[in-house]
Amino acid sequence: MPQTEAQGAGNGGISGHRARGVPGPRLRWWTELPLILLVYGAYSAGRLLARGDVTTAVDHGLSILRVEKTLNLNLEHPLNRLFTAHASLGVPADFWYASLHYLVTPLILIWMFRSRAAHYAAARTWLMVSTLIGLIGFSLMPTCPPRLLASGHGFVDTMAQYSDWGWWGGQASAPRGMGSMTNQYAAMPSLHVGWSLWCGVMLWRYGRGPVAKTAAVAYPLLTTIVVMGTANHYFLDAVAGVAVMLVGLLLVKPVRRLAGRVTARFGPVVAAALPGRSGSGGDAASAEGTDAHPARAMNATSGTHASVVSGGCQTSTGERIPHQRKLGAESGSRAPSGVRPAGRPADSGDGAAATAGGAART
Repeated sequence: MPQTEAQGAGNGGISGHRARGVPGPRLRWWTELPLILLVYGAYSAGRLLARGDVTTAVDHGLSILRVEKTLNLNLEHPLNRLFTAHASLGVPADFWYASLHYLVTPLILIWMFRSRAAHYAAARTWLMVSTLIGLIGFSLMPTCPPRLLASGHGFVDTMAQYSDWGWWGGQASAPRGMGSMTNQYAAMPSLHVGWSLWCGVMLWRYGRGPVAKTAAVAYPLLTTIVVMGTANHYFLDAVAGVAVMLVGLLLVKPVRRLAGRVTARFGPVVAAALPGRSGSGGDAASAEGTDAHPARAMNATSGTHASVVSGGCQTSTGERIPHQRKLGAESGSRAPSGVRPAGRPADSGDGAAATAGGAART
């Protein structure tokens, strides 16, 4: 990762421009990975805890279906019948629903981290904030997906119909025997659609070439078709997923400003409590200076002090006056009085005369 990009990564909104008062720390994968896993773990645990009452979830699902029929937005039935009648469409759609949600999004995150570091932090914040908003939606409005409604409503669970083709069973996209570890009533909003929209925006804005642009449009569009055709979501669930992402996008800058203030306030306290970070500030500055300047490190080891010369003159490593090696290479008869060739031992008291002579030539 380029150092210049990494140091300024994610200091502003989704475009990556620096926001006032927000620091620009260098991003490290060993700090990013636990953060992402923590948010995803909280999201998964929250889905399990926000199960809600089944009757309430069914009522919410039927209400959504009635609203869609009133608005002539009932797209789920024709797509579901198509996927049910043709295994060549239903089986790939089931694989799409069960896997890409968890593969494409992390891959886009890794790609942003490695190749678009200046925009990564804002993009990651957008994804995380939107995911947490979706979790709130699951908690406040548990919703029964179309596939779990009574058969009289005309939906077929394609995941159950084609379960012999994949690793999933009859309970959503969870592997066989693990259906109890997922919340089947977390249909509103559809984060399958929301996350795919995020991936599409990243590919469109930061990808290059027609392939990236095509994937940016096709991936969220096909995901929307898949979630409805497999009877896992209503059309309004997909609309809600888009709305959640838009709200999350609006909150990126405020959240990053707040994170910057929290880091500025508590960062030094945390750093002081970490092992190996204790000690006086002077010791840390001394260590940093020694690592950053090899000439200083050599002088500190040998016990000599680096020469300080003003007026734009500068000494090289091992020189005590400017151009000492150049002067030493000249003929001894042409050397000015008081200046000895490099490597020749000087008598006591020659230091002042040598410095004066070098300053005069400079």
